[in-house]
Amino acid sequence: MTRQEQLSVWVLGNQLLAEHPAIIQANNQTSKDRIVIVLIESQQVTQRLPYHRQKLVLMFSAMRHYAERLRLQGYTVDYIQADTFTAGLKQHLETHNPATMLTMAATDYAGRAFQQDKLSDLLGISVEVLPNQQFLIHEYNPYPEPEPDKRYVMESFYRQMRKHFDVLMDDANSPTGGEWNYDKQNRKSLPADVDLPAMPQFELDDITQQVINEVAEMDGPVGNIDNFYYAVTHEQANAAFGAFIQHRLHDFGPYEDAMTERGGWLFHSVLSPYLNIGLLEPMPLILAAERAYHEGRAPINSVEGFIRQVLGWREFMYWQYWRQMPDLAEANHWDAIRPMPQMFWDGETEMNCIRQVVKRLQETAYSHHIERLMLVSNFCLMAGIDPQAVTDWFKVFYIDAYDWVMQPNVVGMGLNADGGIIATKPYIASANYINKMSDYCKGCRFNRKQRHGEGACPFNYLYWNFLLENEDALRANPRSGRNVLGLRHLDDNDRQQVRQSAQIFLDELAYYHD
Repeated sequence: MTRQEQLSVWVLGNQLLAEHPAIIQANNQTSKDRIVIVLIESQQVTQRLPYHRQKLVLMFSAMRHYAERLRLQGYTVDYIQADTFTAGLKQHLETHNPATMLTMAATDYAGRAFQQDKLSDLLGISVEVLPNQQFLIHEYNPYPEPEPDKRYVMESFYRQMRKHFDVLMDDANSPTGGEWNYDKQNRKSLPADVDLPAMPQFELDDITQQVINEVAEMDGPVGNIDNFYYAVTHEQANAAFGAFIQHRLHDFGPYEDAMTERGGWLFHSVLSPYLNIGLLEPMPLILAAERAYHEGRAPINSVEGFIRQVLGWREFMYWQYWRQMPDLAEANHWDAIRPMPQMFWDGETEMNCIRQVVKRLQETAYSHHIERLMLVSNFCLMAGIDPQAVTDWFKVFYIDAYDWVMQPNVVGMGLNADGGIIATKPYIASANYINKMSDYCKGCRFNRKQRHGEGACPFNYLYWNFLLENEDALRANPRSGRNVLGLRHLDDNDRQQVRQSAQIFLDELAYYHD
């Protein structure tokens, strides 16, 4: 076969779409026997950080299963393990000698810049980079040309998406049930007598077992691999989604903010790992959840809450990522400079809430959004942890973490380090919130009611210290006024004791150094 006849399609490892746009376009341009699809396991990418073993298994196993799926469909697949993407692509060119290459734009800034600015010259062939189609804003962007200094809030973005895609709408302007947002109904703590459904687990086939064996031999990655919990094929991912609709969607809404020692899954979908690598796509999930409401299988607050996560939050974070990059990766509004505390790496701490979350992360590479926001990010914001150190930690430990989602979600929403572009206020809270939404405080040696001094919960004096240190800036934000008003209850002695307790704690805290 001559160079002029050959067409290559490079599929990235987090673009495992059942109907991949680049493969579709290749089929429109030539016959299947002239198409070679290349997938590359890059050691450089996977060793950039000490990623969780479960995350590595998911990535490699899903890629290898995807390659087998394509082979069964009659495609030639070049599956390469190489030091870098560049080395893998050059190896592919030497073997298959294509005239042109198709690929889909990466979700992350650095990857897309590489594709668009360097790839064609590097390979010496024509490379066409197709628009990324893993998000719904490629079909409809509510704010295609955002004004630089204008603030865009997620709720308005979400409503525009609802209207455009006609999701949970009675007519063009009337949301189903009469409300756009049922978040006020979704803030219950978990009663002790509520049974938690089991998460589906999938039998390990030879491909996944081989990947587990390989990852187990690697030096550096964090986390345990004794039990692998995740789907690695489209069929398994759809089965996981079906299990969510059947067993957990009904009670998802009321308890979506709850935290408990009893487990980390609760009623959450745990579908983000599959959405973020292409094993699932957003609109089928949205429509199935909406159908469950109309068929009476789930209440409106649960269905709307789930749809808001997919159609609102996920799309808005991706939109904000591309609006703010590359500046977002340098944002540090609160001038935070401390490294990530060691306790977030090993779970060795007397703070029960942090210990529970980190130990669970070591086992599953997952915790839900409130534990991410109101435990991890809350602590790191108040303790002055460097935003990129926190972002890297999330990328390491979370199975669904990629740059496009972690930069806006951690830097913007969690740490308010972008100066309030994404979140209109800092999400900070004392132990009172943690106690209200969880059972963690019952098993902790620290006193959740004590503001400062020996035995006081660190969340308390860090909270009050953050208010004291940033009183003027917070007072200028109308949404933070309620927090600042609490300072009137602190006399001069309380203020001194809060500052001293916070300083002692932060000075004595062990910090991670790689």
